[in-house]
Amino acid sequence: MAGKKNDVREITRSGYERLSEELTNLRTVGRLEVAKKLEEARAFGDLSENAEYAAAKEEQAKLEDRIHDLEETLSKVTVIDEEKLDTTRAGIGLSVTLKDLDHEGKLYTYEIVGSEELSGASMSSSGVQRISQKSPVGQAVLGHVIGEEVLVKIPRGTRRLRIMAIEK
Repeated sequence: MAGKKNDVREITRSGYERLSEELTNLRTVGRLEVAKKLEEARAFGDLSENAEYAAAKEEQAKLEDRIHDLEETLSKVTVIDEEKLDTTRAGIGLSVTLKDLDHEGKLYTYEIVGSEELSGASMSSSGVQRISQKSPVGQAVLGHVIGEEVLVKIPRGTRRLRIMAIEK
């Protein structure tokens, strides 16, 4: 459905840069590598019975699909202004430290990111685990403040977590 309000998604600056870099790499290096494979496979002769050619064409299709997906994603995201983030409430671009009230008070720290950002590394540059705002924990903590207890539905029931810190 065109024009849906949730077509525009938020993403951090680092996530946007990672996706843009991947797109540039696929458009240049990726396409060049696939073109070389296709050229080499054509040299083997009859294309109708050429496994190397079929494999290269399949790789080309996957590459073009990923390029299309990245172009689509980048056209619909809004880069959040990390300088203006409000650290009083959990949100995209912020790190949240949580205390697991059901498991001996174990502490977890997550950086909440836009779901489009998780196609690559799951760790931030500072070594913090990155989670999507659409993940169960991400959904549970968004908009909540330090000291609040949130319930997270997991496959084996519900977890009680307390927000201990929210930081840039």
